[in-house]
Amino acid sequence: MLMSPDKMICGKEGAGNNFAKGYYTEGSEVIMEVMDAVRKEAERADCLHGFQISHSIGGGTGSGLGSLIISRLKEEYPYNLVMTFSVFPASEVSDCVVEPYNAGFALSNLVENSDATVILDNLALLDICKRRLKVKMPKYKDLNGLVASAMSDSTCSFRFRGDLNSDIRKMCINLVPFPRLHFFLASLAPLGSRKAKKSTKLTTGDITAQMMDFNNLLCSGSQ
Repeated sequence: MLMSPDKMICGKEGAGNNFAKGYYTEGSEVIMEVMDAVRKEAERADCLHGFQISHSIGGGTGSGLGSLIISRLKEEYPYNLVMTFSVFPASEVSDCVVEPYNAGFALSNLVENSDATVILDNLALLDICKRRLKVKMPKYKDLNGLVASAMSDSTCSFRFRGDLNSDIRKMCINLVPFPRLHFFLASLAPLGSRKAKKSTKLTTGDITAQMMDFNNLLCSGSQ
């Protein structure tokens, strides 16, 4: 099992798409329990390198509580790095008018307290599912699968033996020119439907071209 049930922090309250509620009120009620669970997991680690967080910054919980957790991690573990996979809001698929405000508050926290942030958004994920993976009606499990692939691929060098980017700190040293400029764009390659993957043979050049293709980025925007 990937996640132990006894390490999950659950509650019935929500942040109501409000950053302040997630950061100051509802979040402050559970943060001690969250940090206690983090401490227990950190104590079990033989050599703790850092923390990896996945969250959305459009809603109240992901932006507010997520920012609170990140800031507490930097306070209690100042020598360990924090890497986040953050889903940014996209106006084309937004269902809440206050998402840009939540994202703005959370972005300020990410600039100050995150050491590496991979930018994702649902519009790009939906486009990849429809255009590349040939999924007619993408569901959240399809979008989450792409995010999981990005997280898994970007941490392969941590989990398997190698000379380059063997931990979060080395990756940040190689990719972050200045502490506040730590926002990354992720790209996946090769991408295609299961049938296409079985019948298509790709060369190293083909995979490299796909990886550099703007349409394979997990974040939408102007070229």
